[in-house]
Amino acid sequence: MVTAFRRAEQLLEHRRPLDALKTLAPLLEVESEAASVHLLAARAYLASAQFRRAEAGFLRVLEIDPADHYARFALGRTLQRQSRLEEARAQLRMAAAMDPRPEYQEALGEVSASIALRRGA
Repeated sequence: MVTAFRRAEQLLEHRRPLDALKTLAPLLEVESEAASVHLLAARAYLASAQFRRAEAGFLRVLEIDPADHYARFALGRTLQRQSRLEEARAQLRMAAAMDPRPEYQEALGEVSASIALRRGA
């Protein structure tokens, strides 16, 4: 199990998200309550532009661990990529409130600016 998880991480790091997902498939069935497995799968879906699946994966992580600030951040980015800016902003606000990392603050600012531009147009 650990070996497959580490292999999937490596594949994702080497920009091979589809191969990572193939490696993770058996783990997702066996480790259905493991937030780390769902998080890695969601990241792979996001990297392969499968936004609905990525969204579902990040939501599953948040069901398991509502305090996972990274999953909220990544969910916000996923929603942003789908042009669902209000929903994205809500998730990014929560992530930034939970952990004020610069990348969370920047993403929140970016989405807020996009919303302002849409309203002004």
